[in-house]
Amino acid sequence: MALVAGIDSSTQSCKVVVRDADTGALVRSGRANHPEGSEIHPDHWWTALQEAIQQAGGLNDVAAISVGGQQHGMVCLDADGRVIRPALLWNDTRSSGAALELIRTAGDGDTAAGARYWAGATGTVPVASLTLTKLHWLAANEPENAAAVAAVCLPHDWLTWRLLGYGENSGPGNLEALTTDRSDASGTGYYSAAAGTYLPDVLVSSLGHVPLLPDVLGPLDAAGKTPAGALVAAGAGDNAAAALGVGAGIGDVVMSLGTSGTVFAVSGTPAADPSGLVAGFADAAGNYLPLVCTLNATRVFDATAALLDVSLAEFSELALSAESGAGGLTLVPYFDGERTPNLPDATGSLHGITRGNYTPANLARAAVEGVVCSLADGLAALQEQGVDARRIILVGGGAQSRAVQEAAAQLLGKEVTVPRPGEYVADGAARQAAAALTGTFPQWALDAVDLAAGQDDAGVLSRYRRCAALYA
Repeated sequence: MALVAGIDSSTQSCKVVVRDADTGALVRSGRANHPEGSEIHPDHWWTALQEAIQQAGGLNDVAAISVGGQQHGMVCLDADGRVIRPALLWNDTRSSGAALELIRTAGDGDTAAGARYWAGATGTVPVASLTLTKLHWLAANEPENAAAVAAVCLPHDWLTWRLLGYGENSGPGNLEALTTDRSDASGTGYYSAAAGTYLPDVLVSSLGHVPLLPDVLGPLDAAGKTPAGALVAAGAGDNAAAALGVGAGIGDVVMSLGTSGTVFAVSGTPAADPSGLVAGFADAAGNYLPLVCTLNATRVFDATAALLDVSLAEFSELALSAESGAGGLTLVPYFDGERTPNLPDATGSLHGITRGNYTPANLARAAVEGVVCSLADGLAALQEQGVDARRIILVGGGAQSRAVQEAAAQLLGKEVTVPRPGEYVADGAARQAAAALTGTFPQWALDAVDLAAGQDDAGVLSRYRRCAALYA
């Protein structure tokens, strides 16, 4: 029985799962927390990974490893492989002005023309989350650090490199061992998912020079071996790894409710959306992964539950006790600003309050429906890009709420599949490790519950869209 390990290095924590390469059966696992914040030194990721590996019983008996990591994070290395400054994470919005500048410059002052350029060149219109905009911010605000950048990589790239034995007192020359994959490269803003190539001119216009960039590996390629001899697979961005973890194929849309909300689909063709709503990413299996991301998902539930002084389980039961439509209450959940639509300085809003409907149950229901409606808009944007959405796979911590499941079935109008609770990103990384080991992706069974498509008889989605349109 060959064992494989999958790693999920997310914003909040590091998880490790060890699975049977043939059946996918879970053998053991471990977890360690990351510090909070939108700026973090990568050494914290490495420390957490070592703790999670130890909790998982070590990896000495593992034949292959793969890393799924949070996308977009900017890791800058000098010529000796040292980290120049703490990494700026995807949720750091200080580069929102840099994103707008890049769009305007590409369009000679015309933002619409600039957006069309970026959508065509990279598949994604710049926003604050992308690595490119963070590099542009770095050049403008920390020019000495920018000038010292010899290589740029992403969180999963850096951890893969460290697993290969590099990074700590490794010395010059080992930057060439940096690798990435299509899915993570496609989230940088300087890589064309459609053409499969980096865009050096884009880096010159943002950072001021072209640093060394990780080699882009194919889905079944390996980056090398650990000092102990385990094969290290290409790895993936977290959303692409999650798609592998739930076995998503063409026609499936994955809707994830975690710290952020994401809606992404496996597609046979690349996306290029000049509106900026859809990011034209690649996936980890040779297809494409058009994606919509929101900043606000389960933290909206956390905040509302805290306001109502109830646990999350009680919050879900409160929401279920209210009628669909929350008695006319509509919550637009832009609590932390918003990425899609691109409103980094926005705040949330509650509409339709009356003395009769302003109850704890209706407020809980409105919070759930607001988040689901926000993601429903993401689904609509994917469909406008030609995505054939036949099934919704609902994942993430928020997906385990019966109130969320009910709202999703009612508001999305599609069959909804809810997999059992699990570490989908780490599981997807483990599946990729098995593929690198054997040459083909294994068909692991998915334990899930299917919900029939419902109907939005209360007109919740249309009312939400009228309220959200006020931000335009």
